[in-house]
Amino acid sequence: MALSENYIEDDIHPIDIVEHIASHHEWEFDRVTDDQIAMVVQGQWRSYSITLAWSAYDETLRMICTFEMEPPSETLPALYETLNEVNDQCWAGAFTYWQEQALMVYRYGLVLSGEQIASAEQIDTMITAAVLSSERYYPAFQLVVYGGRSPKDALQVAIAEAYGHA
Repeated sequence: MALSENYIEDDIHPIDIVEHIASHHEWEFDRVTDDQIAMVVQGQWRSYSITLAWSAYDETLRMICTFEMEPPSETLPALYETLNEVNDQCWAGAFTYWQEQALMVYRYGLVLSGEQIASAEQIDTMITAAVLSSERYYPAFQLVVYGGRSPKDALQVAIAEAYGHA
């Protein structure tokens, strides 16, 4: 059965759709508020914390996918250079590092202006893309931060598509 077959109504809340997707995939999740859900998705390299929040004000479904990373301060310039290179390769979404929280973050916003409704397939693809991008670039971030490799050398690891379970 397609993920969207249960949604015939036009007035479905985007977070309700996300909750259905999380249940469908048997992901651990918590409906934080009516407009926010948090879940854990297991990848090949690690578990990723994913939060989706709906903003009715700007009609945007925001997603962040995070994983912990505590790079030594001397590796931060190389990490930021790697982030720039990685973001040049990402067509949807972007990575950033939140130093205060020690989190690597992949962010994406799905704008649904004009009262558009996101399909379950769109949202599922958005989540899957976040996990696959994180899986793809995780080894490169690790090599730069902990392996002393240059961003260019480390990104050679990310050339091939990663295979994960999203």
